[in-house]
Amino acid sequence: MMDSAAKTELASALRLSVMRLSRRMRQERSSSLTPTQIAVLATLERHGPMTLGEIATHERVQPPSMTRVISNLADSGLVARSAHPTDGRQVIAEVTEAGRALLEADRRRRDEWLAERLAELSDLEIAALRRAAPILERLAGS
Repeated sequence: MMDSAAKTELASALRLSVMRLSRRMRQERSSSLTPTQIAVLATLERHGPMTLGEIATHERVQPPSMTRVISNLADSGLVARSAHPTDGRQVIAEVTEAGRALLEADRRRRDEWLAERLAELSDLEIAALRRAAPILERLAGS
């Protein structure tokens, strides 16, 4: 069993390496969109059409901020806005085909970059990452 000091040391090492990898993955983005704009597109792709308030809740930002983000995405043709079917005060946003294509290209570019890095690793290192991936996913979800 790992003692408290060893767990703290592991936590620090994991935090640093995950942050560095995350930063590097962001640098590989193929679009000029902000991280918030990409996150909103991905949320709409994953969850389907939503009100701006629902998106703001998902993204943990204030609704006025989301209004600006959606306006910029709509002006770029990446999101379509429509009237809410029962509440005329609200707007529904949904990702367009152009938005989906941008997300796919972005993911493909980052996956290719990461695959190139993985090719530099040994079989043992690859096996360790294969075992670690579900654990990291569990940590991220808690």
